[in-house]
Amino acid sequence: MKQNIIIILFILLFSTTNTKACEVCGCGSSNTYLGLLPDFKTKFIGVRYQYMNYNTVMEMDASQFSHNYYNTTELWGGVNIGRKWKILGFVPFHFNKQIDDDGITTNNGLGDITFLANYKLWNKISVKGNSGISQQLWIGGGIKLPTGKFDVDVKDPAITVADVNAQLGTGSFDFLWNVMYTVKMGNWGINSTINYKTNTDKEGYKFGNKFTANSIVYYKIPQKNRWSISPNAGLLYEHTAQNTLGGTAIDATGGYIANVLGGVEIGNHKISFGISAQLPFSQHNANGQTKLEWRGNGHITFAL
Repeated sequence: MKQNIIIILFILLFSTTNTKACEVCGCGSSNTYLGLLPDFKTKFIGVRYQYMNYNTVMEMDASQFSHNYYNTTELWGGVNIGRKWKILGFVPFHFNKQIDDDGITTNNGLGDITFLANYKLWNKISVKGNSGISQQLWIGGGIKLPTGKFDVDVKDPAITVADVNAQLGTGSFDFLWNVMYTVKMGNWGINSTINYKTNTDKEGYKFGNKFTANSIVYYKIPQKNRWSISPNAGLLYEHTAQNTLGGTAIDATGGYIANVLGGVEIGNHKISFGISAQLPFSQHNANGQTKLEWRGNGHITFAL
């Protein structure tokens, strides 16, 4: 059993057309980031905010550039059904801005709504000396609905990758698969998640499938009146396959990114809020032409 636990921890921890400005930007359509879920007993609802900043400079012509700012405010919630099931829902609203050599464009509105269902496959509590060790393993999946606006004609030869990626949604039903593992020992804990998103096509255009793995170490510091402060730090790795049109890969799409992250969670049995930030230490997106500057997340969540 100890060998199996070590294996699980290891897996989860590391886990040509006319050119136009920002033709290669493909970073607005990302996975649902879970992070540290609030430790409420039955159900919760809250608001999350995510910020991403990408810069692009065309390799063949440095005068063609783009600065992309992705802001998402998301209503999210969850409910436990019995002792084995957890259902999660996410309703995002995007506020995107692009500054490039052609000017400034914005695109705001409802994004793609996502639902996830997770099953507790394993729950183990053991006692060693004066401390206890608890472990949980969840598996699950979900669906992303095409509720976000997608109104470009992908068969139009004048349409670029930038036009497609500027949409508020993918225009397709997409499917997510995830594994979550948590181990706690005293006030210490490690939360690790693997997430894979399988995309379907919209009129022959398909966004690349995406794999994400992250692991977060946290320490819970108890406070008065049942409050606690939990500083945390970890790593995140993300790989995106190339987009395709009619089954043919589109150049300057896809890539990978590895981030270091840190943050803090504050809460009690009724309310939880927290912030975190991510900085890349290795990345290669769109043939190296698009670079993430940083990402930020924040939330406030209430038990129901």
